[in-house]
Amino acid sequence: MKDFVERWHLSAWETGLMTAALELGCLIGALTAGTLADQYSRRQSIFAACTIFCIGSALQFCAQSPDHLILGRGIGGLGVGALSMLSPLYMAEISPPEVRGSLMALEQFAIVLGAVLGFWTGFFTRDVPGSASWRLPLGIQLIPGILLGVGCMALPPSPRLLVQQGRVEEALRSLARLRLRTRGEIESDPLLQIELLEMQVEAALIEQTTATEAPIPNAKPGTLRAELHAWSRLFSPKLRRRTIIGVLMMFFQQWSGINALLYYGPTLMRSLGMQGDAVTLMSAGGIGIVQFLAVLPAIVFIDRLGRRPLLRWGSLAMALSHLTIALLVGQYGGDWTAHAFAARVSLACVYAFTAAYGVSYGPIGWILPSEVFPLSARSKGVALSTASNWTNNFLIGLLTPVFMEHSATGTFLIFAIACTLGYVWSTYSVPETANVSLEEIDAVFGSSAAQEDMALKRQIEADLGLHDLIQRWAPESQRSSRDT
Repeated sequence: MKDFVERWHLSAWETGLMTAALELGCLIGALTAGTLADQYSRRQSIFAACTIFCIGSALQFCAQSPDHLILGRGIGGLGVGALSMLSPLYMAEISPPEVRGSLMALEQFAIVLGAVLGFWTGFFTRDVPGSASWRLPLGIQLIPGILLGVGCMALPPSPRLLVQQGRVEEALRSLARLRLRTRGEIESDPLLQIELLEMQVEAALIEQTTATEAPIPNAKPGTLRAELHAWSRLFSPKLRRRTIIGVLMMFFQQWSGINALLYYGPTLMRSLGMQGDAVTLMSAGGIGIVQFLAVLPAIVFIDRLGRRPLLRWGSLAMALSHLTIALLVGQYGGDWTAHAFAARVSLACVYAFTAAYGVSYGPIGWILPSEVFPLSARSKGVALSTASNWTNNFLIGLLTPVFMEHSATGTFLIFAIACTLGYVWSTYSVPETANVSLEEIDAVFGSSAAQEDMALKRQIEADLGLHDLIQRWAPESQRSSRDT
């Protein structure tokens, strides 16, 4: 955009700072949102994050200096980071297990749709006279922020959080609303009662097992000391494996190379022999479109095929794509015009990588961290995982230009190695969480498989009447099935 470049005359430091301000804000927003989500509610925290995002967007839209842009991106980043943690957390907590993956894949669908619309908005406004060429795209981002902020007030609260807070009647009403039950069905629907009791069992089990873990004396809830203790629980023996999975999921998602393509698509396309600004911009824009289309089958099949198979085969496909590009760049990169077919094969590999990412690391990167943590540590666990995403996102944005300047072949080899390591990790370290309720995830990790935990869980189930309810409901269900 000519007006933007001619108006500001940004130095390399200012350009880097403007890029990094968003990621830094996202990192802080993701870490702080976990505490707010627990102390208040998921819904109120989402509204607050939307408000902060809109303030940052308005500051960018009205910017009169580079400092305004940098500050606006930093403030907007606080909202983006918080929302990137709060949205999958809320969606995981309200979704039934059989469709949880598909519903959460819709978030990745929305992210990619926003990226595609943002890219092509900038593409078509780049020649608009004056500052409208860049103010218009910055102003448009206010629209989804306002819509989400207003719309989230109509969302039901998280029943799992309400159970954790001891507000069981409110949790039952919220759960009935989420499962499309009428007021008259609340007391008579056994499935609704069973699901609520399972949430109560999980909350009681977590409360009693947490009480046995070395509490900090004289630490009042909400104080810095209590918060540090709550964060330190993520690295306790019972939660350490889950924390590592959440952090590494985001690490491999970023080092697969997707955001390097999105941030520096035109630069990478020129390294593959694409010529002219329009050609490179449209080729880079095609990356977003391919990713958008690839998310669609993920929404349909992610719960049927499972998380691990998609991660494994996605890693393998991405690694092979990067390796092929690296070999072609090393062999023909000096004279692409004489090797047009090699250039087209490289471009096809970029799109193949993007499609593989769209059905694997893209959606699962947000799903898995929201599934693996128990209720008492879920908000902070997801916050830490999201912080890993933004930290590695920042490093990708900072280091990719350096890598490309030094060696385009080496850049694609780095991403190929990262995807290969991702294949090994997903094969041997990632459990299958598809079609498993959040209350049953403990069994996947074996943390509640210990005899004392299982005995305590059975006792809680009996105390809350879960066994009696199932025994009463089972004969009625059998009779109704015979009648039909």
